[in-house]
Amino acid sequence: MAESFELDMKIRTDLGKGASRRLRRTGMVPAVIYGGGGEPRSLQVEANSLNRHLDNEAFYSHILMVKVDGKGEKAVLKDLQRHPSKPTILHLDLLRVSSTEKLHMRVPLHFMGAEGCPGVKLGGGVVSHPVSDVEISCLPADLPEFLEIDMSMLDLGESLHLSDISVPKGVEITALAHGVDHDFAVAAVYAKKGGSDEDEEETTGEAEADGDDAET
Repeated sequence: MAESFELDMKIRTDLGKGASRRLRRTGMVPAVIYGGGGEPRSLQVEANSLNRHLDNEAFYSHILMVKVDGKGEKAVLKDLQRHPSKPTILHLDLLRVSSTEKLHMRVPLHFMGAEGCPGVKLGGGVVSHPVSDVEISCLPADLPEFLEIDMSMLDLGESLHLSDISVPKGVEITALAHGVDHDFAVAAVYAKKGGSDEDEEETTGEAEADGDDAET
């Protein structure tokens, strides 16, 4: 069943940095919604309610229902400002969506089958995920919650690139539109640094033998 998220928000009339600080002290988070042919609106949302949504990975790549004074409009999370040292949300940016206009969104990557791939299971390699999300372009109706990357066939020294990701119909990976130079690696299996256990045993045995010869 697809996730659905609803944000109950109120109009914010007291603006400015000082007003935002006062608002946060009351357990609210300042926000703004813009785009989609409408005027920007300053809003506020309850911090506890927002934090519960933020604990769900799907919230970051979903169409959200934003309700203001009982009236709803669709939007996506465009930016989130966090306090640098405290678990506090400072500000929320929401972008209205139109069913006919493409979105540019970052969606998470889910890596599947890594533990059982030949490079790890047989080769003793280490899995690397240089990136955890990727920017895509699509209409709101085609927005995926995440993209899966199948690593089950990767051997030692092999990697997967953006062009290897299977995307749903109507979804494009933005970087690939800029040419092959932007087809960077998203997953790989590398050999462990240093020698294998057998090499270590041989090295240890040789060292012990040299020690015996020296004593003799």
